[in-house]
Amino acid sequence: MVILIILTSAIWYTQSGKGMAWTPSEITLLRSLWIANLPSLPTKTGNPVADNPLAAKLGHRLFFDTRLSANGQISCASCHQPSHHFTDGLKVAEGLGTGARNTMSIVGMAYSPWLFWDGRKDSLWAQALSPLENPLEHGSSRMQLVHLVAQDKIYREQYENLFGSMDSFSDPVRFPAAAGPVDNKGLNGSWQSMSSDDQAAVTEVFTNIGKALAAYERMLLPAAARFDHYVEALVTGNQETREILSQNERAGLKLFIGKAQCINCHNGPLFTNHEFHNTAVLSSPGSLPSKGRINAVQSVLEDPFNCLGDFTGINPGECTELRFIRTGENLVGAHKTPSLRNIEDTAPYMHAGQLATLEEVIDHYNRAPAAMVGHNEARELSLGRKEKKQLEAFLHTLTGPITADPEWLMAPETPSD
Repeated sequence: MVILIILTSAIWYTQSGKGMAWTPSEITLLRSLWIANLPSLPTKTGNPVADNPLAAKLGHRLFFDTRLSANGQISCASCHQPSHHFTDGLKVAEGLGTGARNTMSIVGMAYSPWLFWDGRKDSLWAQALSPLENPLEHGSSRMQLVHLVAQDKIYREQYENLFGSMDSFSDPVRFPAAAGPVDNKGLNGSWQSMSSDDQAAVTEVFTNIGKALAAYERMLLPAAARFDHYVEALVTGNQETREILSQNERAGLKLFIGKAQCINCHNGPLFTNHEFHNTAVLSSPGSLPSKGRINAVQSVLEDPFNCLGDFTGINPGECTELRFIRTGENLVGAHKTPSLRNIEDTAPYMHAGQLATLEEVIDHYNRAPAAMVGHNEARELSLGRKEKKQLEAFLHTLTGPITADPEWLMAPETPSD
């Protein structure tokens, strides 16, 4: 029956005076990109509260709380702004300091086996922890964060409903105001002065903060865009909605899955293969070329919060991504393939925001310059001016809403005590 529908759709679109001919194999490709084929969220996350609404509620409040930073002014939402599809519109992130990487959208990121541009974290909750202690982002410490959760009435109640009773952490001798295993002499010194049992108790709460944040972020999923409505009409043979995309947009889509070779990396319902590629993007002015994934492989293998660590409860045999992690010189200069959904809302582009517009991005891939480090996997496309415009027109059809209710896309109304 499915084959019959595909063949019928192909015949209809060939005969339609305003349509465009799609072969059965092309329609199969289009179906593979359709958001209706997005699978259920991964369950092997090492996060027992991943889909608990109470955890999402706690994570929502934490996400917008500036008290999770050293200066009380930076929250997760400072860089992951709902109005920018959970990015910030900057070349590189700005927290307590200036970062080195462009802020990636977290919409749909729960599907990714690797987090950050270089993939140095292997779960959504482990990624959520990293900025909290990064001196250029939140600049906080796990001890400071644990004190916040323990002392805030709303946080403490929400936390204990999810994870059970927690220590008061009120003894200033055992639990200093700020401490953590970070690259800060004072904070690290305070951390090393603590007993191993107290360090473990603090780290457990710190880890659960990340898991609550991840429970919220798992709710941020892309909804159908015009492209998806078009594919739905195409595969069901609905002629009334066949003009959802303009002629130029349809031509751009044909280029996307064909001559432009975009689908080689930007495939699946999220338009990403979740892999790492060197596409010879120049480094930012004054910056050395990024080594990308090659340096992150060892980092994620040594991460105490990885799938094989003590905080997941996952059978080591199920950590296939980590156990069979890809290595090799071809990862030099390679960075993660980002999702193209809502791409018009997430400029500037590339790992350090080097390219300001989609026009620049398409031109870069069309030229396929030599890489500064490693080798460029892309090949020159020889797209003409009109074809480049058509491809860009198609990319704008990937803009759609977020599935979460509007209340989840703004700070909670009730402030913490």
